[in-house]
Amino acid sequence: MCRSIKTLRAPATPDVTEDDITAAALQYVRKVSGFRAPAAHNRAVFDEAVEAVTEATRRLLDGLEVRGRH
Repeated sequence: MCRSIKTLRAPATPDVTEDDITAAALQYVRKVSGFRAPAAHNRAVFDEAVEAVTEATRRLLDGLEVRGRH
C-alpha cells in the first residue's frame, strides 16, 4: 500500500502525528530511491534516509510561522 505525501502544515492538517511525519518521509525516500522496499543490502541506508527526512520534516514543521493563526 502506498500513501501519498500530504500537506502536514497547520491549519491544513491541524493534528499532525509522528506517524504522519514518518509516512511522508517514507513515501519521499521510496519515490527518490525507486524502491518500495529495499533489498537487505540497502536496508540500513534506506532506513537512515527515512530517519533523516523524518527529523528534517519535524524541524521544518516546528519552525514554520503561519501568519494569521492565534
